[in-house]
Amino acid sequence: MLNLEDYLRSIDVVIEKGPYKDKWESLNDYPEPTWLKKAKFGIFIHWGAYSVPAFGSEWYARLMYIKGTKEYDHHIKTYGAHKDFGYADFIPMFKGEKFNADEWIDLFKAAGAKYFMPVAEHHDGFQMYDSELSDWNSVKMGPKKDILGELKKASKDKDIVLCASSHRAENYWFFSGGRDFDSGIQDMEYQEPYGYAHKGFVQEDTHSIYSTPATKEHLEDWLARTCEIVDKYQPKIVWFDWWIQNMSFKPYLKKFAAYYYNKAVEWGEEVAINYKNDAYAYSTAIFDIERGQLKDIRPRLWQTDTAVAKNSWGYTENNDFKDPADIVCDLIDIVSKNGTLLLNVGPKADGTITEEDKSVLLSIGEWLKVNGESIYDTTYWNIYGEGSTEVPEGTFAEKDRKAFQSEDIRFTYKAPYIYANVLSWPESNEVKILSLKKGSKHFSGHIKDIEILGFDNELDFEQTDECLKIVLKGGIDTKYPVCFKIIID
Repeated sequence: MLNLEDYLRSIDVVIEKGPYKDKWESLNDYPEPTWLKKAKFGIFIHWGAYSVPAFGSEWYARLMYIKGTKEYDHHIKTYGAHKDFGYADFIPMFKGEKFNADEWIDLFKAAGAKYFMPVAEHHDGFQMYDSELSDWNSVKMGPKKDILGELKKASKDKDIVLCASSHRAENYWFFSGGRDFDSGIQDMEYQEPYGYAHKGFVQEDTHSIYSTPATKEHLEDWLARTCEIVDKYQPKIVWFDWWIQNMSFKPYLKKFAAYYYNKAVEWGEEVAINYKNDAYAYSTAIFDIERGQLKDIRPRLWQTDTAVAKNSWGYTENNDFKDPADIVCDLIDIVSKNGTLLLNVGPKADGTITEEDKSVLLSIGEWLKVNGESIYDTTYWNIYGEGSTEVPEGTFAEKDRKAFQSEDIRFTYKAPYIYANVLSWPESNEVKILSLKKGSKHFSGHIKDIEILGFDNELDFEQTDECLKIVLKGGIDTKYPVCFKIIID
């Protein structure tokens, strides 16, 4: 086992000797990774002991200890009293006996993903990697496998980048409901995987930077565990969930960034940190929005993280899956605004990925095989697009988005091409692009030619004072976006 104090001192030494210091001034304008700006699309993976009950969501671990929730009632009915069967008792049942890292990687590649992000540790306090700071990990318990390590090995030389997420911060209070009744953990001081189960937390208050601070012990443990992931696996992104914006984390966030960025300099690699809210100072890391998007272009690269299931990030027996065509539309909208999409799947407890998850991913991959040039290695154009459908902005806003219409068009750019994705194909087979009309304030160049990707139909186009009019000869029948490749002189 690593000695925590010695490890923390070694972190300080790296910061002291490296070019990046644990100050916002030093971390300012940390360069966005070139590979990530080109990649655009990645796969998130929520897999852990919460896939055993497969009920409600990946938050089963917390909600099973909160009276009045469906998870609390389900737990008693299915497994008995909490004091006799607690969350930790799911870990021996979490075997991952059919987990095959190569099959996962092949699926993600077929989906068109350029990076992938296993959850290294969720709020439940169980590490999915070989840790020297805790025995509560997937090598010593549960699957008895180094999940991160096997995925890293399987992805080598396959043109897909390993990343990792840490949700360790929230473990501080995640099991707090267990303090309120005879749960088996009500009188503990600190016990893994339950952490401190800090009592008195109101979940809504955790979104405030001024909510109850974490203790020094938890903060140091968080820093060491996160740096251990960096040292052992060299992920090219480290993603954090929301509670790190709490003021008590600020010195440790800067320490982690300085350490990680300095290690990346040693490796000769480009890396990134994903954060929510204003946890990190603007221009020191990559902003992330959970289940939501932006209304307009953000000059600095950003990311949406969402899931193929509407109801859960982890596997449940009743996941409600999204239509892959809708996900493709969101991908296009996000990329047109200088963002990337991180799309989650939740494997079953045995390590298999469901046929429903596979179908969604492979459908996205089929679209990207044909239209990927309008996504990968592109940048945003002068404007993101046009159309009447409003994209609501912010966290958890995706549920409020209405279906895109035929006048909704999104642009991406790579010289000498403007890509125009029509998000819903019109029955008239006629498209009008207002932003490319004669005398447009957005474009005054010459359109040399226009191609349609994925279809053999001939087309005619004309620039008028009203619009760029494109008429397709013969109809097409698709629920997916249709991409026009506009070639400019």
